[in-house]
Amino acid sequence: MAAPPSRQEGRILLEVCVDTPAGLAAAIAGGADRIELCAALGLQGLTPAPGLMALAAEAPIPIYPMIRPRNGDFCFDARDLDVMRRDIDAVRGYGLAGVAIGANRPDGELDVEALSMLAKHCEGLGMTLHRSFDFVADQAASLEIAIDLGFERILTSGGALTAPEGAEQIAVLVRQAGDRIAILAGAGVRASNVAELVRKTGVREVHGSFAGTLPGADPTSRLGAMGFVPPQLRDTDQAAVAEAVRILRSL
Repeated sequence: MAAPPSRQEGRILLEVCVDTPAGLAAAIAGGADRIELCAALGLQGLTPAPGLMALAAEAPIPIYPMIRPRNGDFCFDARDLDVMRRDIDAVRGYGLAGVAIGANRPDGELDVEALSMLAKHCEGLGMTLHRSFDFVADQAASLEIAIDLGFERILTSGGALTAPEGAEQIAVLVRQAGDRIAILAGAGVRASNVAELVRKTGVREVHGSFAGTLPGADPTSRLGAMGFVPPQLRDTDQAAVAEAVRILRSL
């Protein structure tokens, strides 16, 4: 299991979310410090397949698979939670560093009962509270809950559509968190805005997909006509990751 870079190193860490073998390789080659491993980034990320987790286990940096068993909201029933526990077991079995999890009640607040159960099941693994946090009304109170549950970090846009738009609230969370939990700024983060985001918020960790466009299928082809391949694809761009790393190392 790869050890996470020390927060005492002083560097600002870059986490890249990927959902393909090629994206994983591009993020690592570009210099990412940590990977959030997913399936279906077009749906904001689902639990990755076992084969992708097995491949990621060979990576030299920490890998945190997303544990999200289905598309839709973050209100999980007993069947969802059973699948999530099994997926957490798979992450542990592959020797990966941790998981990204989250759960909400129908009113948008954190589902503390579900998260407590999942956190106990994650014993020995690192934990990121993902952007389910951005649906709560009282982020200050939810930050304290995350600390009590043993999370290492919170991935957040400050409740806004993008982290740059939520920079003021992210800065508030950074001040409240202190050294007790990391605030990982994510959503709409690019090489072109990452330096300003760090300056405005004080975060020491940032998150993004850094995806570029790839040609898909001709709509008149059988692959396109049958809906298997859209006209345009997106995947992690090694050059975009490397540029973000270069900027962060200069701050």
